[in-house]
Amino acid sequence: MDIDGTLTDSHRRLYPPAIALLQRLDRRGVPVIIASGNVLPIALALYRFVGLSGPIVAENGGLLYRGERGENRVERFADRRVALRGLAALRRAGLKPVPLFTDRWRESEVALEATISVRRARSVLARQPVDVVPTGYAVHLIEKGVGKLSTLRAALQPFGLGPEDCLVAGDGENDVPMLEAAGWAVSFRRADPLARRAADYLARSSNAAGFVEALKQARVLSPRRSG
Repeated sequence: MDIDGTLTDSHRRLYPPAIALLQRLDRRGVPVIIASGNVLPIALALYRFVGLSGPIVAENGGLLYRGERGENRVERFADRRVALRGLAALRRAGLKPVPLFTDRWRESEVALEATISVRRARSVLARQPVDVVPTGYAVHLIEKGVGKLSTLRAALQPFGLGPEDCLVAGDGENDVPMLEAAGWAVSFRRADPLARRAADYLARSSNAAGFVEALKQARVLSPRRSG
């Protein structure tokens, strides 16, 4: 699942009932994977404070983190230099992109304030190997061919699973490929229109309350039957 808009409320505050359900899943041995456009330090802080044990897909798939046997392993799937060349091209074209405060911690992409025109940015970068990815909170520049879905597949390999075995929840355009590949895709009534169309289940509640609703609907938290 995503973080912003999926584990948070409309003010981007963590929603305690959603966190409690994630902890229950993790204790039952159900892999819980964060797949976020946010930087790894923020996603890792959430992971540790909540007490999760699954992998983390960060920076829209640019990074994959695994905490295994007391070791921290990070794989990089995108080259930030490609995104930085895209940023320079936008500036040469007269756009005025403003990097997010958290961009200083990014290792594989560039994240900009959502004040930039996505259509214009895509036009400028049409011949460059850079994708322009809006999330509703920011606009990301990342090397073409990299995304949450491709890195999620890598995260799932050690479990012998694929996206088709997963419940996937997300609310942004950057979540759409994951939602389309999921066994059961969850989105929300106030989500991006593309995310809503990709969903198998559209939660009546918004944001993290809708995520809790969807988990209950999916019965992933139903008591185990003996025998």
